[in-house]
Amino acid sequence: MSHPWMQRRRPSRGTDLSRRQCICAFPRGQFALMRHKGCYRTLLMFIATLLTNPARPVLESVTVESLRNAWGGGDAIWLDPGVAAEFALQALPSNRWEVWQGLQGLGVDLVIQPAQGRRKRLLIADMDSTMIQQECIDELADEAGVGAHVAGITARAMNGELDFEAALRERVGLLKGLPESVIAEVIRDRITLMPGGKVLLATMKANGAYAALVSGGFTAFTGAIAGVLGFDENRANTLILQDGKLTGEVAMPILGRAAKVEALQQIAARLGISAREAMAVGDGANDLGMLGLAGAGVALHAKPSVQAECDLRVNHGDLTALLYLQGYAKADFVE
Repeated sequence: MSHPWMQRRRPSRGTDLSRRQCICAFPRGQFALMRHKGCYRTLLMFIATLLTNPARPVLESVTVESLRNAWGGGDAIWLDPGVAAEFALQALPSNRWEVWQGLQGLGVDLVIQPAQGRRKRLLIADMDSTMIQQECIDELADEAGVGAHVAGITARAMNGELDFEAALRERVGLLKGLPESVIAEVIRDRITLMPGGKVLLATMKANGAYAALVSGGFTAFTGAIAGVLGFDENRANTLILQDGKLTGEVAMPILGRAAKVEALQQIAARLGISAREAMAVGDGANDLGMLGLAGAGVALHAKPSVQAECDLRVNHGDLTALLYLQGYAKADFVE
């Protein structure tokens, strides 16, 4: 696939991030390299990051250099060869979304964000289809014999077509009578982690960040997932049990869109930071509030209605994309 901006021009001298350099923009618009922990100075307005799936590293130098030249960007910095690169910009390009669409066809994500404050001090994450690859309620419903019906409701709710709380109560009602023991079986046999999650948590926490798992799902799952991944705390809804079986009810109040926003505000206040110093990640309509409030709200493999309202969209990368977006290189990752 060819695009107008993908033309071979004089390449820049590739910048090796191991030199711990950063690009600064001066008033006259000139770019200069300065040694400063690999981060961009605040005089620079924007950073463009191109990234792809680490399991399929298809990001080519010609793609990065063609776009960098077309937009008059600073020297390209490869955060991970074949997977992620970035360069500086002084203004948002007018054809930003046209280029984004073209790159999607190449299996490449493009994110442009303000340069200042990219490194975040708080990660607040959704769980279902974000930190794990499944929707927990759909897996429970499958065990109860109503999987297809519940999955249809889930998809509509996550795309914003249904009221979240009403849809949750309806789906939980269909689980009435399911043995409590099935929850542990689902976690053991059906739930898989989203690639990159452990590295994301380990790297951010090693650099002083706090991590909270805030889900519209259930505490029986978030507790287990938070423990495996290393979250500092977790919040979710509680399934009501009686005599070792699900009653078909969920404890009130339901943790939905507003509660996720409240969680972000409360945790940030407790840490003594602003919401701008937080990175939020999610995929469903009930995540939009916290995605909009956080300094960096990332729609990860998100539903169409969610992507439409988010500037930071990751469709091809895994959870390590959130590290690249903060300027971390692969060499900085904590395994």
